[in-house]
Amino acid sequence: MKKGKILVVDDEVNITQILEFSIGSEGFEVITAQNGEEAIEKARREQPDLIILDIMMPKIDGYEACRILKANPLTKNIPVVLLTAKGRDIDKRLGIEVGATDYIVKPFSPNRLVERIHQLLSCHK
Repeated sequence: MKKGKILVVDDEVNITQILEFSIGSEGFEVITAQNGEEAIEKARREQPDLIILDIMMPKIDGYEACRILKANPLTKNIPVVLLTAKGRDIDKRLGIEVGATDYIVKPFSPNRLVERIHQLLSCHK
């Protein structure tokens, strides 16, 4: 039985594969997207339980994708975790301002990320 559906959005295929394996091995269904535009479309269609979203991506960056998701009644309540190499305080503050639930800086521990997913999903039930 699947624990929930997670949308992983990153334009770096190796990051997507690591996350897909780490999160999938914990019993979650994992959906992937490679840019913000695709993320918005998949989030609307798939209604994931949580979104892990990179910031620096082509087409629509993670900040704007998060802003759009939080403005849409269909996706506004889905927790969004920004996972990015942008680690300055101003970047984190902007992430929270656009509606992100959490902000994790790369490099990251896949195990810690999975723990955080469990915590966030238990809070949003």
